[in-house]
Amino acid sequence: MCAALAPSLAAADEADAKRLLKAMSDYLAAQKAISFDFDSSLDLVSAQQQKMTLAASGSVVMNRPDKLRVSRRGGFANMEMSFDGKTVTLLGKNSNMVAQVEAAGSIDQLVDVLRDKYHRPVPGADLLMSDPYKELMLEVTEIKDLGSGVIRGVECDHLAFRAREVDWQIWIAQGAAPYPCRYAITSKKVAGAPEYRIDIRDWKTGAKVPANTFKLAIPAGAQKLTPDKVQELSDIPAIFKATDAAKGKP
Repeated sequence: MCAALAPSLAAADEADAKRLLKAMSDYLAAQKAISFDFDSSLDLVSAQQQKMTLAASGSVVMNRPDKLRVSRRGGFANMEMSFDGKTVTLLGKNSNMVAQVEAAGSIDQLVDVLRDKYHRPVPGADLLMSDPYKELMLEVTEIKDLGSGVIRGVECDHLAFRAREVDWQIWIAQGAAPYPCRYAITSKKVAGAPEYRIDIRDWKTGAKVPANTFKLAIPAGAQKLTPDKVQELSDIPAIFKATDAAKGKP
């Protein structure tokens, strides 16, 4: 009897996990204005299989469909990005370098351009899209409802997913505002299984979102980079990068 019940219980868990994720997605998509602070961590794995983690904190302010401002500060970099629906400005405050790229369109289009063309992913970008459920469920092969978890005192539904190249987990606040409290992605195809994690706090929507001009003040004397030099605005410190002397070993 236990063996007979196992498939049906698994199917019920999967259906419930999909329902919870879809409810979060619908809630996020319905919000015109969103702001939050975040703490993020990114694992890097050396050729000797030593795992090292970069930690950063930042904030996001968004007005749909085409306004976004993101700041991120780590131990080695202080980055800010602003998008006004026509132009995206990327500012390295510590390096005093700035790049401006024409990118007229929606936030969805901006995320794709930054990720695919300039290799500058937006923190938690899947959660900011107009249809998060569609983005998150791409290539998902396995789903688990892991019950409850607590993130900074907020009780959450804890879900786990497997996809072709990554495993990922999400913790969704229970209640009338099912926002994502934590989102973690593990790279299965990379040696050492490095993880990217973003913890979200101080969640606000609607009239509670602070006013923002979505314009960056460019400091006097800032070095202006052409779009093809955007990669020079790296927030990965040199000590973590591969070198010729080390034959590609960080």
